[in-house]
Amino acid sequence: MSCPTISWPPSTPSCRCAEVRRSEFDRAVADEFGPQAGTLVVDLVLSRVGDRTAVDALAAGVPAREVWLALCAETDVPPERRYGVGRLEPKSR
Repeated sequence: MSCPTISWPPSTPSCRCAEVRRSEFDRAVADEFGPQAGTLVVDLVLSRVGDRTAVDALAAGVPAREVWLALCAETDVPPERRYGVGRLEPKSR
């Protein structure tokens, strides 16, 4: 199954490439960059992922973690805010 064109904001996942890691990426980007998130992922070219935008890199199969770290490096996100973001807290039982 091939993946549809990836856009921002993300739509409902419809293929395997848009599973959990992609959802964590989307959540992390929205949390970190707020209203600027959409512009950053479609316009900002990231040298660490082959001079592609985040959207293009994800569509090309670059792992979401690599794209997230490239986006953080390019926008000077402090290291303490780069790791473990985008994950949902486990539900308490």
